Amino acid sequence: MASPLIAGIAIAAAAYAGRYSIQAWQAFKARPPRLRKFYEGGFQPTMTKREAALILGVRESTPVDKIKEAHRRVMVANHPDAGGSHYLASKINEAKDIILGKTKGSGSAF
Repeated sequence: MASPLIAGIAIAAAAYAGRYSIQAWQAFKARPPRLRKFYEGGFQPTMTKREAALILGVRESTPVDKIKEAHRRVMVANHPDAGGSHYLASKINEAKDIILGKTKGSGSAF
């Protein structure tokens, strides 16, 4: 007598848990995508290694080949021939030069 009652309660609990799981999954899928947080703010008068690393999306201690790869990736997205800004392109090139140690900063044409 008690075992059919316990089985019924267990089935009802499983049904409610399944319903809750489906609702939670649908709410999870419907949420907006999480966007990457980018550096907010303008450029400093004299570019530092920290700012250069933020522009290229790398760390200050990143190896040279990874810096060049990051520079290429950012430059393709912002190249003036592809509709990008000359100012941003100069800042991206300046960032690469600063991280690689080729200039002391403020080498932008703008």
